[in-house]
Amino acid sequence: MVDILRSIGVIARSLDSISNIEFKQYDLTKGQYIYLARIYENPGIIQEKVAEMIKVDRTTAARAIKKLENNGFIVRKQAPDNKKEKKLYVTKKGEETYPILSREENYSNEIALSGLSDSQKEQVFELLEVVEKNISENWEYVKKGNKRVY
Repeated sequence: MVDILRSIGVIARSLDSISNIEFKQYDLTKGQYIYLARIYENPGIIQEKVAEMIKVDRTTAARAIKKLENNGFIVRKQAPDNKKEKKLYVTKKGEETYPILSREENYSNEIALSGLSDSQKEQVFELLEVVEKNISENWEYVKKGNKRVY
């Protein structure tokens, strides 16, 4: 069973490394592309929800989002109903960059799943959804300060 998680890790790190190299020319580094994509797909999302969606701590998300803001990809706007809440939106630059991110994601999916039948692709997706749900629940548990019992 350990080999499954190792393989998932290798896949994730490889794709992240490729994306970081390819997106560097757009001033997107160290996984910032993920944040930009999620903000584009969820206009008006708050920083905390982005962090939860990506499964990172608030500090990591804050750093990446601040860089996106400084580089002109996103803006923060005060929520009309909550003075403390800042909602995130992509700028024109962010809107123009998103299709590049989307094309890369589609291409990487094609490469990763090449050689699999449609039914095998569906099966991989369904199984990974279960794995993601299990890990997400564990992530929430630990994030709240709990300790896992091994």
